[in-house]
Amino acid sequence: MTLDEFLHVGETQTIGVHTFTPDEIIAFAQKFDPQPFHLSEEKARASVFGALCASGWHTASTWMKYNVRSWLLDPKNWTGEGPAPQAQVSPGFRNLKWLKPVFAGETITYTRTVTGHRPMASRPGCHMMTLTAEGYDSKGDKVIEFDNSAVLTAS
Repeated sequence: MTLDEFLHVGETQTIGVHTFTPDEIIAFAQKFDPQPFHLSEEKARASVFGALCASGWHTASTWMKYNVRSWLLDPKNWTGEGPAPQAQVSPGFRNLKWLKPVFAGETITYTRTVTGHRPMASRPGCHMMTLTAEGYDSKGDKVIEFDNSAVLTAS
């Protein structure tokens, strides 16, 4: 097995499906993004959105939850030489776009596409992996997208 095969480079994988409930939206907003259209159905109706919607940060952190839970780097799937590659830290993301509001009751399907990897000269035995993260609503419209990187231990 090659590292490309293990990482499913170029393949879009569904990593999770999540329904955003009103209580969850409000609880997240109270802690992390206390804007009126995230905190109250009544206040949201009077906003530009017209209805309670999830914070963009809520949609992004939910992608991360499913990414970690479904992480394709399951050691039992590794058949290559040496120890199984493992994702480590992320140096960040780029091009975050919240393309469409996620309203209460909406179900989002999250995906991940590993776009490549390269050996890191500064960290022997590690690769920098790049991926595209996306989320789609029940109509198939993209609601979030961003590019991400992660350090990967790989022999």
